[in-house]
Amino acid sequence: MADHDAQQMESDSIGEKTLEATPAEAGATAASGSGNETPMSDQEVQKPSKHWPTTDFGFIPIPRRLQYHPDNPPFHFGLVLNISFGFASTFIVANLYYCQPILVELANSFDVSYDEISRVPTLVQVGYAAGLLLISPLGDLLRRRQILLVIVFLSTVLTIPLAITNSLSVFLAFSLLVGFVSVTPQILLPLAADLAPAHKRASALSVVFAGLLFGVLIARVLAGIIAEFTSWRVVYYLSIGLQTAVLFLTYALCPDFPAKNQGTGMTYQKILWTMGKYAVTEPVLIQACLVNLGSSASFSSFWRFFLRRVHAHIFLPRLVIGLFGLIGMFGVAIGPFVGKLIDRLPSYYASLVGCIALIVFQVVQVIGNGISIAAVIIAVIGLDVFRQMLQTSLASNIFSIAPEARARLNAVYILTLFLGQVMGTSAGTYVFNRYGWRACALMTLGFSVWQIVILLMRGPGLDPPGTPVMKKRWIGWDGLRLERKGSKEKEGKAESKKPENGGDPEKGVADNANGESKSHGDGPEEKKI
Repeated sequence: MADHDAQQMESDSIGEKTLEATPAEAGATAASGSGNETPMSDQEVQKPSKHWPTTDFGFIPIPRRLQYHPDNPPFHFGLVLNISFGFASTFIVANLYYCQPILVELANSFDVSYDEISRVPTLVQVGYAAGLLLISPLGDLLRRRQILLVIVFLSTVLTIPLAITNSLSVFLAFSLLVGFVSVTPQILLPLAADLAPAHKRASALSVVFAGLLFGVLIARVLAGIIAEFTSWRVVYYLSIGLQTAVLFLTYALCPDFPAKNQGTGMTYQKILWTMGKYAVTEPVLIQACLVNLGSSASFSSFWRFFLRRVHAHIFLPRLVIGLFGLIGMFGVAIGPFVGKLIDRLPSYYASLVGCIALIVFQVVQVIGNGISIAAVIIAVIGLDVFRQMLQTSLASNIFSIAPEARARLNAVYILTLFLGQVMGTSAGTYVFNRYGWRACALMTLGFSVWQIVILLMRGPGLDPPGTPVMKKRWIGWDGLRLERKGSKEKEGKAESKKPENGGDPEKGVADNANGESKSHGDGPEEKKI
């Protein structure tokens, strides 16, 4: 009897110990109890799970396939998602250009002079520049999906007064606000660079850049056609509908990716400060910006003044001249195929090819414009294709400077594009009115020569990663650096097979959030969107 009581007490004691066991001990016991299961590691068992967002703004559910979790397969940046980024870029950036072909109709409707209504495109562009400076860097601080939903919603709502107001003051004020929030493409570009695998990054960026250029061209075509046959207000009704479609596409397709720079103490003020710091301390960024400045000035000056030359000296009807916009769209549509070529070249040499080709096609338009319409068509297509090649390769190069700061780097880069447009338009107007078309054409050629001079002043890979700011070289060459991207990709795949961060999942998540998504490659385990 005593032996029985002792055995019963021992059994009870063992039961209590089992009930009091920690989750780690229970998990280890359960794992070891099954001969077919691998025991869980201490970090897998003991590390508390982190809560990842399942809603936008705390109340709008995120579709399950778009929710981020480090244990899930990485998001697959496929064709549908890439095209949706391009579509969004097209019809958001179009907000900046709808007003330009309908200024006469606006002046008549508001009963004001043409000079007074000309403030509309100026205010839209001023708002856009402010948005580039103040909104787009937020991509390095907040969740990009939520930023996109907010600014697309705001641009849609703020377009409504443009369609219905009878007050010029209201129209001017809301034009400024619409320009301010129409920076969706500048959030999408760094996000595409983060989501796309390294060996397809240029292709992904080229689609978004193509969307940008499509928006510039298609806005003018649509607004001009609509205003010709009906009220100018229909242009803005159409814009509201298209932006609503972008809003729903963003909700349905854009993955929820973690905010960057978590746990680093980064604030909005520091974001703006470091953006300014990059603008004066990174030779690769400054070189790209100076090249982009010349490219943008040349492109904007060319499109603004060559059609006037065609109309005056080849005597084509205005409708036929307007079709050059469609030829430009054809050139833009080729851009994504050029992006595949950039993926196979070192970014620097893709930029060099683009610069050389732009000079060649500028020479064609300088000599051929006014002589042959075929030369003009060839120049239009060539300038569109290789300008996009240059823009994409430069962006691909600067995004490699600091993956955790891609939104800030992109903001500086696109600001120089904007400044180049202003410079090309103002300088082109002065030269064209004072010295004629030929001098203006030579000026655009000069901008193209400027690009290649700046590019050749500093060769590729001059400073290895991690070089201190004070030791970075601004001018010079250190070999040709002709290593193909394919070899780096093989090394990257080999490295990706090794365990990272000592198996610490929290460290991996931090790296993922601050840089780019890991192992986006071609494996079947990727999450399709």
